[in-house]
Amino acid sequence: MGLAERRLLVAITGASGAIYAKRFIETAASGFDRIYLTASENALSIMKDEIGLSRLEDVIPTGYAERFTIYDPSDVSALPCSGSHAYEGAVVIPCSMGTVGRIAAGVSNDLVTRAADVCLKERRKLALVIRETPLSLVHLENLTLLARSGALVLPACPAFYQKPKSVDELVDFVVERTLAQFGITAGLVEPWNRREE
Repeated sequence: MGLAERRLLVAITGASGAIYAKRFIETAASGFDRIYLTASENALSIMKDEIGLSRLEDVIPTGYAERFTIYDPSDVSALPCSGSHAYEGAVVIPCSMGTVGRIAAGVSNDLVTRAADVCLKERRKLALVIRETPLSLVHLENLTLLARSGALVLPACPAFYQKPKSVDELVDFVVERTLAQFGITAGLVEPWNRREE
């Protein structure tokens, strides 16, 4: 895009997996100059249940607060809702199937769905880190439509070739793969290397 500064929207929606959002935000903070951050009310409730944090300010890493702009999820006048505002794209992490359905249907009823619509129409990156299983036919058809429209569908599926020893290492794999979509290598996980036995 050739922007003077790297800008990204990070949205947290109401699916289980707040730990992915927290780790992604911690890691992305050093790679972007400006991060627009929002979370649905349901996401904040789940975040409190899963990781003991209930405010978006609590997931911003120390020393990086000036890089973040927090938006209310109902604010459809926020900068990322405008196609004329330049930013690289958006990451919805975790992404609920309800959010997937609204984006696929073109329902721009809040900041997340409107910004996702902007990313698709402006051909910006839209990474949807889905966290649901099993997937129904409705889910699969919505995800197929979004993939055909240019979205990147990244299921929160960690790999095991690196022999993870903790939940954090499993989370890091998903975060590393998500950052890679924006050209960032955080070094959280060793790349796969097939060795001759």
